[in-house]
Amino acid sequence: MKTEVSTVTTKGQLVIPAKLRRKYAIRDGTQVAFLEEENRLVLQPLTPEFVRSLRGSLKTDPSALKILLDDRKREREL
Repeated sequence: MKTEVSTVTTKGQLVIPAKLRRKYAIRDGTQVAFLEEENRLVLQPLTPEFVRSLRGSLKTDPSALKILLDDRKREREL
């Protein structure tokens, strides 16, 4: 993994190197999420490709809807 370096401005702005912007499809208006992991800050572009990659990742058995409905039923019984 090659390291790219950038400098934060006095306004807290950071320039993402052009090579990385092209590679990860970061364009004008692309939203970016900042995730804290241990002692690291991870920058995740919220591109349509990334959002599509998440589809189906939250499927569980039983479904989240069934769990919610069961919880509500239990609450009504109390």
